[in-house]
Amino acid sequence: MGGFKGPLVPSLHTPSKRSQIGVDWFAFFLADAQVGFGPFLTVYLTSEKWTNADIGLVLTIGSLFALIGQVPAGALVDAIGRERTLAAACTLTVGATAFSIAIWPTFYAVFLAQVFHSAASVVIGPALAAISLGLVGHNLIGERMGRNARFSSLGSMFAAASMGLSGYYLTSQAVFFVSAAMTIPAVMALYLIQPSDFHREELEPKHEPEYHLLQATKTIFGKRQLLILGAAVCLFHLANAAVLPLAANLITLRSSKSATVLVALCIIVPQFIVALISPWIGRYGDQHGRRPLMLLGFAALPVRAALMSFSSDPEVMVAIQFLDGISASVLGVLVAGIVADVTQDSGNFNLALGFIGVAMGIGASISTTLAGEIALHFGTSTAFLTLAVIGFLAFLVVTLAMPETRVVEDSDSE
Repeated sequence: MGGFKGPLVPSLHTPSKRSQIGVDWFAFFLADAQVGFGPFLTVYLTSEKWTNADIGLVLTIGSLFALIGQVPAGALVDAIGRERTLAAACTLTVGATAFSIAIWPTFYAVFLAQVFHSAASVVIGPALAAISLGLVGHNLIGERMGRNARFSSLGSMFAAASMGLSGYYLTSQAVFFVSAAMTIPAVMALYLIQPSDFHREELEPKHEPEYHLLQATKTIFGKRQLLILGAAVCLFHLANAAVLPLAANLITLRSSKSATVLVALCIIVPQFIVALISPWIGRYGDQHGRRPLMLLGFAALPVRAALMSFSSDPEVMVAIQFLDGISASVLGVLVAGIVADVTQDSGNFNLALGFIGVAMGIGASISTTLAGEIALHFGTSTAFLTLAVIGFLAFLVVTLAMPETRVVEDSDSE
């Protein structure tokens, strides 16, 4: 922060309470702002008489631009080092796009909003990860990411409840005004973080080495664990990204009056699970290794998608979403931990996160269109079963090929 770009040092450095609170509340309010761009966007556009094909296309557009921006965003954060400034500017951009969707729900306006929203979001993710790593170092990154996930989930729950009630008592358009408003306290929280709490390698006043993107990229592609993780998360998001939009569409068609409330519950249920168990997952991964819980998170997805294929009751679909909480907890915390393990001392943490983000984006960008086309021609149940099969393939990749990346040290020596 403050423009300093020295490499991060693995440490047990403990930041001040003020900085910890700043990260906590930034994660909380950022999640508030982002919730509206999930299934609530599907509900809103459906209520505006958009077709499934157009909704799927717009969602895919956003995913594609997020895909294109992942690696440049990670490299930008690594090279510039002004994580707080980047996060603040991009958070305000997210607010502006939410406001524009609320007042201009036309195809081209939503198209542009999705482009700008995606461009901003791909920078916010690595910036928050860099802030977290800078505050606690590699040894405690799992626990810090678990805390981020907890506050993010609490924010999502609060936003889903408030947006669901806004949609029920007002209109689905109100959801996006709420999203825009939440970006203001998010930016304010960023400036609680104190630059002096960042534990980086102290360098003498001399010219910093230039950042060589090509060399850094070659280093990333030489990491076998990252390539396997990339393949696994690509398949995971190919299966996962379309599950909730498909469910939201079914809920809207079968229970239009209470759709926003039911969709809100589809978000709240998994986020409650994430808030409950994420810190424990982070601590467990730091202390005992990350692979066992990764297997659990990947296994929950195909089970969830398969159960959705046999459900026609919106309330049952809400209950099934608890499995999404398990997957979200595990991947939300441990993927960043694995990347930190593999890139420790290399200075390429955010670039590697960008690479994994590209893999996620490839899967997510295809997922909604693929599922939409399958649902259109063969039915929603077939679409859910197809997603379940793809999710099982992701689980097999982790089971058969993904090694443990965390070197567990003797706890007595720490």
